[in-house]
Amino acid sequence: MSEKKALDSVKDGMKGGVKKGLGVIGEFKEFISRGNVLDMAVGVVMGTAFTAIVNSLVKDVIMPAVGIITGGIDFSEMQVTLAEAVMEGEEVVKEAVNLRYGAFIQSIISFLLIAVAVFMLVKVVNMFHRKKKEEPKPEEPPKPDPQIVLLEEIRDQLKKQNGEPVEEKKE
Repeated sequence: MSEKKALDSVKDGMKGGVKKGLGVIGEFKEFISRGNVLDMAVGVVMGTAFTAIVNSLVKDVIMPAVGIITGGIDFSEMQVTLAEAVMEGEEVVKEAVNLRYGAFIQSIISFLLIAVAVFMLVKVVNMFHRKKKEEPKPEEPPKPDPQIVLLEEIRDQLKKQNGEPVEEKKE
């Protein structure tokens, strides 16, 4: 697309918002008040809280157990020093450069736990949706043929004319 066409397209889009009577603020209010934006915001807040729980589970429960299994290794402290710290006397001039692969291992475990939890949540939600779709709706009794209804009405009228009792319909 040429630069001129792109600029014309942007201008047309801007005019479209003005034609509808929606300025930038109006468009923003319309966007933010949509239900799916609010749902997304709630999801982000819940995801943040859930991440904190999973991180605590990994750091405080799983990794100590893994450390015991591996002979007391603390994964969070595992690292390789790439460059030693530069010292002048007791003062650190330049910090050591460390490759903290233990923290990376903990992050991988956290990610896997979150992925499993989200997968299970989606699986449960999908199961409920399937059950909802599979529930049979109560079937309405089949409607009688219009010709039969007409004949029954004629019969009832003839019975009334002859003074005979008429059966009441159950609906």
